[in-house]
Amino acid sequence: MRVVLQRVKQASVTINEQVVGMINQGYLLLVAVRDEDTEADLDYLVHKITKLRIFEDEQGKMNLALPDVAGQILSVSQFTLYAQTRKGNRPGFSLAGQPEKAAQYYDWFNQKLRATGIEVATGQFGADMAVALVNDGPVTILFDTENK
Repeated sequence: MRVVLQRVKQASVTINEQVVGMINQGYLLLVAVRDEDTEADLDYLVHKITKLRIFEDEQGKMNLALPDVAGQILSVSQFTLYAQTRKGNRPGFSLAGQPEKAAQYYDWFNQKLRATGIEVATGQFGADMAVALVNDGPVTILFDTENK
């Protein structure tokens, strides 16, 4: 799995001019699944993301995790994180998971995040979405379960 995490002051996802997910302070997650991903990959990402200390403490150091600041998550599926761009000018997406498995794992990932007590809003798997955010920092971190 690949996840691009952006620390945000707020974020939302809109489908057909209707807001379907919105958060205030927290993380915007762009999430991609491969067919080879396992439950262990989900558990690894949930642990890393919920324990990641990238919010500032009283001394201005990145020392606080999402639960410490009552942060929220907006999770958006994005298979294009597995784009292959070596050949030509049109990206290939053969590394991205088949839609059935990717949708199942995306839902499972969000359920596991919610099980930690964090509020999780989502987009809609496979939909054409408009994602808006106010980046905080900016702080952007890439997780790839192939490189644990």
